[in-house]
Amino acid sequence: MTEPGHRVENVATDSNIGVQAGTVHNVNVYERDPRDSPETTFRKGISFLKGRMSGPARRLINDAMVGYATNEVCFYWLLAMVSRRTRHELTKDETTQLRDRHVTMRLRGEDPWRDGVRIIDRLLESAGKAEEDIRVVVKDLDALREPQRSLILEHLELYLDGPIEDHLWHRALSKAKVDQMAEGRKDRIWKFFHPSPARPLCREPRPPDTPLGCWARAVTATVILIVATAHLGYLILQSGRALLMVAYVLGLAGASVGVRDTAHWRHRVVRRRTKDREYRGRKIEVERSVGRRVKEHPRGKVKAERGSFAKRAEHRINHYFAKYVPSSVDRDNWLAETEGIRRSLRDELTEVYGETRVGVEKIAWLIRHRASDASTRRGKGTLWSYRQELATPMWTKARAILGLLTLTGGGGWAAVRIVPVEPLPAIGTILLLLIFGWICARTWLHIVLERRRYAADQGESVSAYQDDLEALARWRARLADKPDDEEMATWLDCDRKVLLEEALRHYRLTMSGVIAYAFIEAPARASERARLRGGPWRYKKYQLLVFLVTQEGVRQFTVTLDFLKGTFHDRQRLNYRFEAVASVRVKQSDDGGRDFQLALVNGNEISVEVSSGMEELQQGERPGAVSEVSLDAAGLPHTLHVLEAIAAEGKKWVDQRELRTGNLSAALNDPE
Repeated sequence: MTEPGHRVENVATDSNIGVQAGTVHNVNVYERDPRDSPETTFRKGISFLKGRMSGPARRLINDAMVGYATNEVCFYWLLAMVSRRTRHELTKDETTQLRDRHVTMRLRGEDPWRDGVRIIDRLLESAGKAEEDIRVVVKDLDALREPQRSLILEHLELYLDGPIEDHLWHRALSKAKVDQMAEGRKDRIWKFFHPSPARPLCREPRPPDTPLGCWARAVTATVILIVATAHLGYLILQSGRALLMVAYVLGLAGASVGVRDTAHWRHRVVRRRTKDREYRGRKIEVERSVGRRVKEHPRGKVKAERGSFAKRAEHRINHYFAKYVPSSVDRDNWLAETEGIRRSLRDELTEVYGETRVGVEKIAWLIRHRASDASTRRGKGTLWSYRQELATPMWTKARAILGLLTLTGGGGWAAVRIVPVEPLPAIGTILLLLIFGWICARTWLHIVLERRRYAADQGESVSAYQDDLEALARWRARLADKPDDEEMATWLDCDRKVLLEEALRHYRLTMSGVIAYAFIEAPARASERARLRGGPWRYKKYQLLVFLVTQEGVRQFTVTLDFLKGTFHDRQRLNYRFEAVASVRVKQSDDGGRDFQLALVNGNEISVEVSSGMEELQQGERPGAVSEVSLDAAGLPHTLHVLEAIAAEGKKWVDQRELRTGNLSAALNDPE
């Protein structure tokens, strides 16, 4: 319980971030193998650097330099050393390395990478110098080729200070505004959060319900029926009455036609009723093969066991059917119409995928396809076309009725008329015909209907499977230009720069007028997320916090970022003096989640959950590794450095910063 006068402000969420289960792409750009060559290690270091994870990048590039020293390696090594941190965050060893960089780097020949190294070197030496002393290096930076120029603008923003900082900031901001929505961001970024689609599975129809006993009963009844029919014909033939013989033959012909067309008729009726039960919603209770009992909700949404595959599938099905509504139909009416279709689809997916390792998210494309297809067919008026397709033709009905009438009329009349001639044999034969004819008809009708039902189910399954394969091909083609993690990091970095510019403009500050600034990137509540193997989580929505340290105190600017659209919402501002900061810490929970907590002396606390404990590790991933790179990518190390210094020293940290900066510049640039 909160003490009186103590308020906890959880910027990211109310109390729990509620992050959804994420998608992990099986791409290995961030996984290091001890057997990697120096060049491969270097390339993976570049991937980390471009993904805005400078900590792992420094380690990998440092390791690679031992056996793979090229101008390109030296360029990226310099970038990694200064990326996303100030010179105050360098360790003593790193300060020494940068001071002795001309000895460490073994440059050879002339190429764009060496030109980039020269520019970085001159920029490091120009930090803190007057305006007139930096014009030449800024001009040379503008003349530098790509990608060296862009990389320098992206990674040196925090490290430099003084007039050079304003020059680089304006160029970096201009580039960020151009790149923020570049490369088709709005049309592509959502694809990063979709998993690789699982291949559809063909639903195996229920086998015909014709056990051995059924076949034995049918064969036995058929043999007896044939014998009895033959014996009746023998009796009629013995009587010598031609009219009875004709009636007997007509009865046999009628039986042949009537039984055949009656079976065809019955199949269509049963099939149509089955489809009606499948397509039309009604309150039922279903016992699924997986052993879970589910009930239909009064509004058409089926209640399923929480956490089960069926429940997750049901949620997706309801979502996409509510999304894909025919233009001429009201949403509520559409959901009522498709109640049975949705229930049937849920049961099908549960039956086919419920016991596999395929998650619902990997067949979301399939659910979307089925929902879209149902909507399209409803719009064309073909959703219920099965009723016409399964309607029994009038000629079939007529032949069935005529055949059975001929059987009962002709055959029955012949059987009755032969009784006076041969009473005992005729009566016995007729009884056998009636008893085993009934057994034979019922048994064979069941067998025929089951075999036809199985054939129809199999045909529908194969047709649906082929249709699903075509839909899969279309969906894979649509996901073909899915952005990589480097592009995601670039777009997010552009958003950060645009937000920083908005905060500077609001407070009427220049970049060089800001003593220090820092970001926190936290996932918004219930935001979907995705990552590469070994990479940081990326979210559809972020809570971004910007801290601007000025001579007067700290300016905090908080927004919600819609990462898919690149737009900011729910802006909040908070200002406080240096002496108002009581403490800064990162609290780690037992499940690995991390909360950033900034306590003020008035008792208020700003709390942000920057990382949930749900790493969702894949095989071969080290526990804690995902959280580490996610926090690095979120900029937490630099933020802690700035705010912890303020909490510890207050205004004194600001007053002494210029002196420390001058000493560091001298240490870095003094060869001695």
